[in-house]
Amino acid sequence: MFRNRVFVLASLTLALVTGAASAADQATVERGEYLARLGNCAGCHTAPGGADYAGGLALASDYGTFVTPNITADPKTGIGDWSADDFYAAMHDGERADGSPMYPACPYPNYTHVPRDDIDAIYAYLRSVPAVEKRHGDHELGFPYRYRSLLNVWQMLYFDAGEIENAPDESRDWNRGRELVQGLGHCDACHRARARLGATDDAEDAPGAMIHGWYAPPLSDPDQAGLQHLDVAETAAFLQSGKREHAAMMGPMADVVFESLQYMDDDDARAMATYLKAIPTVSVESPLRLIRMTDNGRRQAMTRGKEIYADRCAGCHGDNGEGREGAPALADNRVVTMDNPINAANMIRQGGFAAATQGNPRPHGMPPFYDLDGRDLAAIMTYIRGSWGNDAAPVTATNLQR
Repeated sequence: MFRNRVFVLASLTLALVTGAASAADQATVERGEYLARLGNCAGCHTAPGGADYAGGLALASDYGTFVTPNITADPKTGIGDWSADDFYAAMHDGERADGSPMYPACPYPNYTHVPRDDIDAIYAYLRSVPAVEKRHGDHELGFPYRYRSLLNVWQMLYFDAGEIENAPDESRDWNRGRELVQGLGHCDACHRARARLGATDDAEDAPGAMIHGWYAPPLSDPDQAGLQHLDVAETAAFLQSGKREHAAMMGPMADVVFESLQYMDDDDARAMATYLKAIPTVSVESPLRLIRMTDNGRRQAMTRGKEIYADRCAGCHGDNGEGREGAPALADNRVVTMDNPINAANMIRQGGFAAATQGNPRPHGMPPFYDLDGRDLAAIMTYIRGSWGNDAAPVTATNLQR
């Protein structure tokens, strides 16, 4: 009888321990899923129409085309035979499981700042994703970038591995926000230009970078992408919804909101907003130099642009650029007046939608105007950049060529 009782008690204890372990494991996986969303891992490691995290997305660059790898748990074509230490070495040190260096197309120069516990959680989540056997071709890179061994020199020159230590004089939100912006969110991987050999330009006044034909403006300049002029609550809501009054994130940034930022919990959104607001403001020159236009040329462009605006744009954006329900104001709109006009031109030429989010469930769309030739596109751009109090330089068709 005594032995039976001991056996029952032992069985109950084992069940309780096993249940607690299973619950802890599930919590780790769920946290890993959340963190993978914040890092937008699927955005790069999922090809259009492909399985989640099975890779195969082609990323064009100045150095050639990178093909993202399969990071599902498949042991043959994915990372199924990687240990947690192997995964940590990739994220923290930029080193593959075979010991070879990784190309910085993967933003491990940012991921190195992510704490080990968070990396382990992402690893646990990826192990839970259905394994997909999918092999991809090699990167198609030019000379000398195709030689992976040269990355050892690149890492020695440009890569410093290490987690971020908390700044004791800053708030908890500021420290968490810095960890997200500089680490998992890898914001400067897009919002800072690349210097020689693809390293992120760390100059204080570094311009933004071109991403798929769109300009990712610097976060330090409030006249471009900086959010220093908004309060924390407004900034947090903007990050989560992708929209605020008379402004919306468009182009590649709409994808980031849809795939990643809208899933931030309120605490992390507040933290990221706190840090972004505190970035020291710097006036950053555009890398695009606009061609000067004669006074007569500007008058002609303004006249033609006004005609096009009245016919194509005023119905939504208002006669005086004041904006209407669903259509942003163009007066005092920094996307319109930014030194680099390419994003506004892309919106006119390509149209598009903001991200559909809980805070913006039915985003209004902008129709494309493919039929505008280069001269007319430049004319409408010149008109909206020089009307209703806007005082930005005119643009020419040459400025808008890609």
